[in-house]
Amino acid sequence: MVVASMTVAQLDDMVHRVSGPYEGNTLAIPSLCVPSLHMSGGPAGPGPHLNGVTRLPSAASAAATWDPSLVEQFGAVTGAELAGKGVNVELGPTVNIVRDPRWGRAFESYGEDPYLSGQIAAADIEGVQGQGPIAMVKHFALYNQETYRNTAADNVIASDRVAREIYMPQFQTAVQQGGAGAVMCSYSTINGVDACQNPYLTRVLDGQWQFPGFVMSDGGGTHSTVAAANAGLDDMESRGGQHFGAPLVRAVQNGQVSLNTLRTMASRVLTTMFSFGLFDKAPTGSLSSVVTSPAHASVARAVAEAGTVLLKNSGAVLPISGGPTSIAVIGDDAGPDAVTAGGGSTHVVAPHVVTPFQGIAAAASRGSKVTFSKGNSPNQPNGNSGLQAQAVAKARAASIAVVFAGLAEQEGADLSSIDLSPAENQLISAVAHANPNTVVVLNTGSAVTMPWLSSVKAVIEAWYPGQEDGDAIADILFGKVDPSGKLPVTFPVKLADVPASTVAQWPGLNHQVQYSEGLLVGYRWYDAKGITPLFPFGFGLSYTTFSFSNLTVTPSSLSPQATATATVDVTNTGTAPGADTVQAYVGDPTSTGEPPEQLKGFTKVSLAPGQTATVSITLGPQSFSTWDSTQQAWVETPGSYDVMVGDSSTNLPQTATISIG
Repeated sequence: MVVASMTVAQLDDMVHRVSGPYEGNTLAIPSLCVPSLHMSGGPAGPGPHLNGVTRLPSAASAAATWDPSLVEQFGAVTGAELAGKGVNVELGPTVNIVRDPRWGRAFESYGEDPYLSGQIAAADIEGVQGQGPIAMVKHFALYNQETYRNTAADNVIASDRVAREIYMPQFQTAVQQGGAGAVMCSYSTINGVDACQNPYLTRVLDGQWQFPGFVMSDGGGTHSTVAAANAGLDDMESRGGQHFGAPLVRAVQNGQVSLNTLRTMASRVLTTMFSFGLFDKAPTGSLSSVVTSPAHASVARAVAEAGTVLLKNSGAVLPISGGPTSIAVIGDDAGPDAVTAGGGSTHVVAPHVVTPFQGIAAAASRGSKVTFSKGNSPNQPNGNSGLQAQAVAKARAASIAVVFAGLAEQEGADLSSIDLSPAENQLISAVAHANPNTVVVLNTGSAVTMPWLSSVKAVIEAWYPGQEDGDAIADILFGKVDPSGKLPVTFPVKLADVPASTVAQWPGLNHQVQYSEGLLVGYRWYDAKGITPLFPFGFGLSYTTFSFSNLTVTPSSLSPQATATATVDVTNTGTAPGADTVQAYVGDPTSTGEPPEQLKGFTKVSLAPGQTATVSITLGPQSFSTWDSTQQAWVETPGSYDVMVGDSSTNLPQTATISIG
């Protein structure tokens, strides 16, 4: 009834964003009691550039927890703070696949695997929307680089099968399992058609997934009026209004866009608003509100800790234990310049930041000597030799040296390499030469190379850990918390090993970006090509050890579209309590042309020393399906499937087979 009574101009108001105090706004229509929509936020809090909020860890940290229940708490903090700021729509989460570690926004996504990304996204969305705001999952679809973004040169050439099996499943999980109320279309051109006017909007979102929410473009991401509206774009546009607004009204008046199409667009926005109670609840919150709290900081710390990945620990140098000791904390990233967040739309203003030096100094045993040395400074390129000498001297005098090194990422720019700066690599090598007990802590958004790996005792990947950085890493270093994070991306030995290793694949040539690696993205590539990574997808050490036994898969023979259950015993074989993530992969019959193995289920389990738990993982029909572009359907190929269970993509000691036919 509301839509039927609206004029063309009022209908346009519902699908036309305007400028305002938030990142995006739609106009209220008081005569029809239609409230406005306020949009803001992203994968790491209510930002950008808002005060009085919690600077949460990056989405990469959340993905590395492999813990949907904790990520739901993470999302609840975001949702509560957005609501407190008066925001109705979160512009996130980001679920685009990390196709290449050079992507400038890898830190704000959930890694290289669509199943992991989907499960983490669904949990985040449930947390956000449980607090009231609408989550807008982005960016649909095949948006995987910043180079050439929002230009015709970022023209992705990819098959429908590759799109549906690698780059879209996490969106389906986000809207169907997570219940996301909105979708943002991307900057990409897909096989020659802009994403925000691509047939995928109606064919996949509306037709196949029955998505009831609304679709909005990224800022400046719409390049037409008629084609975008008729393709299924509902709500836009934050920069200039060149295509919707008055042009859309004219398109309706001259018959290029039907009135029914405009009504459908507005209806999807209004229906979503109704379903989220925006018509029933009086507006609350304001941009000036202080919405952070100790409870929110506690969740931020827990996510930073659970997402920290222990990559190497020779000689059990960690955790730091015993009585008083001397610790040299080294690196520009360990002090006031700590890299705790990525740049761009995810950035928030932290109420405070606990630096690594502060956290370690506070957590060290009474009587311990903790020193700090920058070692190098990007602002003093000519003075780094002196700073490095000071750091080496302090490292030599200490019983253990902890070097912090970072690689900053930001929206709008890709990385040219995956190497740390030469100064940081030199510093790590020099400190390792001076102190045999050298630990390296990395704050990066994705994979980096480690030319000094054999020279150091331990390596920790802490991602961008947010405002509780120092306390979280101290809890890991001193063993207050067992490191249980697992990599959501593969770390290659060198850049030449990555799947998109040619210029035609990254960043593209002649206005085309060839996704010619096909299905072999991330660990799928390394497995299929027999390339040994530096650290594999799903990998992460603990301060204890685990073993797997007694895998069974029931039933052993499946009829089409049935569900199987993989059950395995996991035992803590060490002397400390800890947590491990049980991962189940499926290998399809060779005739399908699928990668050797693909993640299809996981669960995290905490165990006391000597304790055994029996873990069950459900494998639904899509675990054994491939996409048939001709039928536009998921199909199961008759044959024998391998089910492999372990705790990384290269450590799958338990294997069983299941037949489908």
